[in-house]
Amino acid sequence: MRILTNCCALFTLVSFAEAAYPHNHPSLPAFYQQQSSPSRTRSVFSRLRDGLIRSIWSIPSCTAERGATNIKFDSTPPSTLLARYGGDVVLRFAISSPEEAAALSEAVHILFLDVWEFNADWVDIRLAKDVVPSLLGLLPPSLQHAHTPLMHDLAQAIFESYPSLTIEDPSPPAHDEIRPFSPILHTIPDTDETNIFFRNYQPLSVIIPWMRLLRSLFPTHVRMINVGVSYEGRDIPALRVGVHPSNAETPSSPRKTIIITGGSHAREWISTSTVNYIAYSFITAYGKSKEITRLLEEFDWVFVPTMNPDGYIYTWETDRLWRKNRQQTSLRFCRGVDLDHSYSFKWNHDSSAANNPCSESFAGEGPFQGVEARRFANWARNETANNNVSIVAFVDLHSYSQQILYPYSYTCSKAPPALENLEELAIGLAKAIRTTKGEEYTVTAACEGSVELKDQQDKRFWPRIESGGGSALDWFYHELNVKYSYQIKLRDTGGYGFLLPSKNIVPTGLEAFNAIKYMGHFLLGNKGIEGEEGSRDASATLGAEMQGDDDENNEEANIELRRRWRR
Repeated sequence: MRILTNCCALFTLVSFAEAAYPHNHPSLPAFYQQQSSPSRTRSVFSRLRDGLIRSIWSIPSCTAERGATNIKFDSTPPSTLLARYGGDVVLRFAISSPEEAAALSEAVHILFLDVWEFNADWVDIRLAKDVVPSLLGLLPPSLQHAHTPLMHDLAQAIFESYPSLTIEDPSPPAHDEIRPFSPILHTIPDTDETNIFFRNYQPLSVIIPWMRLLRSLFPTHVRMINVGVSYEGRDIPALRVGVHPSNAETPSSPRKTIIITGGSHAREWISTSTVNYIAYSFITAYGKSKEITRLLEEFDWVFVPTMNPDGYIYTWETDRLWRKNRQQTSLRFCRGVDLDHSYSFKWNHDSSAANNPCSESFAGEGPFQGVEARRFANWARNETANNNVSIVAFVDLHSYSQQILYPYSYTCSKAPPALENLEELAIGLAKAIRTTKGEEYTVTAACEGSVELKDQQDKRFWPRIESGGGSALDWFYHELNVKYSYQIKLRDTGGYGFLLPSKNIVPTGLEAFNAIKYMGHFLLGNKGIEGEEGSRDASATLGAEMQGDDDENNEEANIELRRRWRR
């Protein structure tokens, strides 16, 4: 029975395309639940396999057939999406003066607008088309025409961000190359990337079984833990990856630990998928790559894909653009707290918008009112106080704008004590990303953009678009003394915003994986470069490893899966 269970688990990993997206799956929006019908009778083996998978992982019965070729679904957004988002638009305002920033900030607060992203030069705002005249009426003449639309059809972009249900016949191709663990999805071009889990964004009901599967397949260096419980009572799952020394005679020093989190803001799906991609890349490379093996021996790595499970599920089932958690506030019709403004350090610092429960950046009515933030902070404190853990780095992944941000977030008037070290590593992270796929990430203090230092001599600041206080970044840096704390805002720079197409999951994950590897080597004293052979030039090693590790890891993972299957 154990062998049979392991075989079914392996089938689950390579069959998520058909098993994870049944047409009546509760984690998919309602408009996906009536679009498929069987077109062929499956083999007895396929039905047996699918039945075992459903039994083990509690996945509802799927009627979409593996053998069905080119199943077509309507590519037009359904009426539910059109009703919610059809009248919305995303505008980018170019900001060129403190007066413009102040006027736009005030207008955003008055109209309770959804600020998507901002930096020192522009602000992206989502609003209903019929609210645009009201907004422009509150702005100075210089901003009346200083805006451009980013998305002309928001409902269509949202519809396309959900997983495609179009499946092609996965039978082996006629030519010589046969990929036994690579079912073909219609939306995926011919590529060397064979891990179907990363071909689409995944709901939490798929992510958690996937995490359990990794724990089962790699018990030597993977544990599944919880770092808290959400407002609605869901576990906040994480993977702890690392290899501990077994010499019991020598008292162990505190275990150096690096924490990677994502999904604090529910709609930022790319942050969740990127945490999963980094975790998978580390897990499957252990014992095969000397570089990764050493990093897992020297550090524990805690990967938290979604800090906000309630909000994440809500984005799948109800509102794709939901940002906050789902807890009740003092206003019944305005739910949710912004978890990244809920931490105690400089909570609600210099902010009026954060006081209103209807604001997208509502920080709660007191420090740590955000349930998930409070419980995660308690877990981190307990780790350092009682579990012999030393947190040496913290990376909080968000989207979008392609930035690497370091403390402080709450103010630009005070520099962090280790500013030079923070900047040095941040620049190295940006370089590691750039040498992967050519993407440029800017490096700056997290306060800039929310409040920018305009004049170094006069110390004149621009008004805030959004509160910078109460961030996880500042809390870990200041309260837990985590010397290397960063917030990384992933792809893109506004073309799609939070609705980044799924074809970006692997490139974004690879960029982030290389950046995190760089961080690990930097913390080992290697300045981010770890040559696997002493005779190899360090810079050549970095470039070659960045370009080749992803393909190698995937191939090695497939070999391992086939080896275990033959058992």
